[in-house]
Amino acid sequence: MGIIAWIVFGLIAGIIAKLIMPGRDGGGFFLTCILGIVGAVVGGWLSTLFGIGGPVSGFNLGSFMVAVVGAIVVLAIFRMVRR
Repeated sequence: MGIIAWIVFGLIAGIIAKLIMPGRDGGGFFLTCILGIVGAVVGGWLSTLFGIGGPVSGFNLGSFMVAVVGAIVVLAIFRMVRR
């Protein structure tokens, strides 16, 4: 159930990350959602690796913030690589 929650978080987090970091990335809405999912999963994995968070047991604010921060980081890395 944890990975499904991170995917749902990622979809929403990708949209929020795009709102926080507007710009022309190419790929549109679909790429933004994919980057959000990747960012949420990576953020969730890193937070559990460093002991900041635990497995996702439901939708809560802490997990959502980890997903948004992960999506922002992945979006920033994507932009640096594209240049």
